[in-house]
This record gives sequence, structure tokens and C-alpha cells, in this order.
Amino acid sequence: MTEANVLEINDLNFDAEVLKSETPFLLDFSAVWCQPCRALAPVVAKLADDYVGKARVGKIDIDNSPTVASQFGIRGVPTVIAFKGGREIGRHVGVTNRDTLVRLLGI
Repeated sequence: MTEANVLEINDLNFDAEVLKSETPFLLDFSAVWCQPCRALAPVVAKLADDYVGKARVGKIDIDNSPTVASQFGIRGVPTVIAFKGGREIGRHVGVTNRDTLVRLLGI
């Protein structure tokens, strides 16, 4: 499994890639030191592969992009937030499964 369809999001490209996305966007807030984040990564990557054209998926490192993490009150990782039309439509904190992520997106 690759992360070919998972976009790298950061403080600089967040607005353009996530908030202005034409399709729903699932953003995985994580950190390189976070073991649960590593467990969630393949689930997020699979969802990105399965929903090409229907939703966009990205990941953001909270240590490298503290502005966005602070803006959304991220206190624990992994945290996954779904966006639609530039607004947050769902959030999940902790490791989860594919079905929960799909429900967050509302697809």
C-alpha cells in the first residue's frame, strides 16, 4: 500500500488544498513520533485510493504545521477531520476504522 493519493498538507497549502477543495476532504492530523498515527496511516491511504474522484485525502504533521493544528484545537493525535465546502463537518480522535472515516465524509 502506498500513500500516492494522500496529499501532504501544511500551514502554507492548507487553505488552497483543503478549504477550497471542490470535493469533501479528509485530513489526518498526525506526528512522526505517534505510534497510533502509524497504525491509522494504512487505513487513511486505502480510503484515499478507494475514493479517488469522490473525496480528497491528506495528512498534516502537527509539529511541522502548528498554525493549522492550533486553529482546529488539535490536542491529541491522530485526529481526523472531514471538511466540505471549507467547513468542518466531522471529527474523530484516535485510531479508527475505514467505515468511521467514510461516515465522517458523509459520502
